Amino acid sequence: MKVILFGARGMVGQGVLRECLLDASVERVLSINRSSSGQQNAKLTEIIHKDFFDFSAVESQFAGYDACFYCAGPSAAGMTENDYFHATYDMTLAAAQTLARVNPAMTFIYISGAGTDSTEKGRTMWARVKGKTENALLRLPFKASYMFRPGIIQPLHGIQSRTSGYRIFYAVTKPLLPLLRWLLPQYVTTTELLGRAMIRVAQSGYPKRILETRDINQVSLGK
Repeated sequence: MKVILFGARGMVGQGVLRECLLDASVERVLSINRSSSGQQNAKLTEIIHKDFFDFSAVESQFAGYDACFYCAGPSAAGMTENDYFHATYDMTLAAAQTLARVNPAMTFIYISGAGTDSTEKGRTMWARVKGKTENALLRLPFKASYMFRPGIIQPLHGIQSRTSGYRIFYAVTKPLLPLLRWLLPQYVTTTELLGRAMIRVAQSGYPKRILETRDINQVSLGK
């Protein structure tokens, strides 16, 4: 399988990239970043592209891939709704619409979040925006598209969030997260399980288009 990855410098993207590079069934990874991830691997190709709202200069390189793992996007903390909408909906759709035109036979997997509002009408700003983004992605003419909604994500293998608040949260809760993941598999997953689940769903599909944390954990373990 050949994979395009957006957001390899973020916490989730780092985990997904790690699993792709370790998985023998993934033969090639094309990583699209604004700046270098610092990763080097024989099956990794990295494109440094500054404008995530216009991919016309590099879209010819998107052909021939089997899946896209879209892990880019900011935290909503401190952002206005207009700014968050632009950095989430507009940015994601710029990539997805380009891929759907160039490579409609691929599977597109989007990292969303637990609590996303599919009605687009709820009181929580980020959940409305994520819901609108999901709905738009599901309408695009890909072979298949899946929305992943993880809750708490435990970073493993030295991976860290780039957001300082999240780093503090994970540092404080690190001793508890393995226990919470065992007790509450519907709320807690890991960067490793998330990456494995994305690979498996891209390869074999899944009965549901929207996967919550419990689904992610189960499919990553082959259940």
